[in-house]
Amino acid sequence: MARIVRSLPSYGDIPADFPIIVDERMAIIEPAFAYLHELATIPGRSHATETIRTYGEHLHDWFDSLEQSEIAWDGVCEREIAAWRNRMLEKPSPHTRRPYARSTVNDRVRTVCRFYGWAHHRGWIGELPFHYIDVRVSHRQQSMLAHLDASSGIVAANVLTVSETERLPRGLRADQLRQLFGVLASPYDLMARWALVTGMRRKELCALELFQIPETAHLDVDEHPLIGIGLSITKGGRPRTVYPPIRLLDATHRYIDEVRGPLIRRVRRTNQSWRPPAALFLNSLRTPVSPARFTAAIGAAFKAAGVVGTGHWLRHCFAMTMLAQLQRQARTTPEISPLKVVQMLLGHSSIASTAIYLRCVEMQGAELEESVAWLYGALIDDG
Repeated sequence: MARIVRSLPSYGDIPADFPIIVDERMAIIEPAFAYLHELATIPGRSHATETIRTYGEHLHDWFDSLEQSEIAWDGVCEREIAAWRNRMLEKPSPHTRRPYARSTVNDRVRTVCRFYGWAHHRGWIGELPFHYIDVRVSHRQQSMLAHLDASSGIVAANVLTVSETERLPRGLRADQLRQLFGVLASPYDLMARWALVTGMRRKELCALELFQIPETAHLDVDEHPLIGIGLSITKGGRPRTVYPPIRLLDATHRYIDEVRGPLIRRVRRTNQSWRPPAALFLNSLRTPVSPARFTAAIGAAFKAAGVVGTGHWLRHCFAMTMLAQLQRQARTTPEISPLKVVQMLLGHSSIASTAIYLRCVEMQGAELEESVAWLYGALIDDG
């Protein structure tokens, strides 16, 4: 059976933790390796580490299926890809034991089709094992499909993908936020606050370093309600600035002085040569909080609070509350473009990714009113 092995640091031009797919004899599956390596290293086309890992997992499942069925990767047609797709639609994930979402199935199919498109372009195969069909779509569906002819609303859709209902992001009501923060422990409660009032992703939160937190003792909250902080470790490596409220920074300094500092001093008493990590958020083992650990802690808190959601819902909540607030401000300040501002704050490369929140605000406006007031009021208090 095929499996994934991870590369070690400083091994040629192969990035650390790069997914290498090997067959049952532990031989590298060269086409998959070449495809992922090109995506990860070619200047101007390099992808984020998380994207390469996701593509690697998709291709691993595909090549494992081929190996178990004794089918050559370069001899497949639509029938084999469709059979793999149907298996995911009919059987639960072996990892989560839950049914695959249709969007997940489509993501996996698209990854495999992108791989074969690359292989065809490179001359590894003579023809593509799939084709496209013309589909007429409404304006709201256009961002989900490729090859759009804007004049006619016709797109060329991959025949192997399945129909899926658009799932809008959900925000969190004020009462749900109170329940969630009531069960979160340090430092995850503070990290969740950062996510909620800045829209930062878990990778960005875990990458925050101590030196990035500015001093606030000399600043007045009325004159400086928000402080800009530059981020360099982001999705896609695109630098951007986030704007935490000054009172969130005050709470962060209390964490540094009352939690992080004593934690470090306890270690230094027994090991004076030990040097603390540069990361802002440390776990009980004095090591930086990882994205996986943050996800697990937030997931456990949602469950304990009896609230449906994930850590990414905090980012959704920020996007919707910020958009709702900016839309109200734009009524008296028409030069403001709420959608463009939120796109910048979230770090979206395409405004189409941000536009989905417009419909969320339309549908959930009443709930967001209270969340806006709570988010920018009582969440980060003085004590």
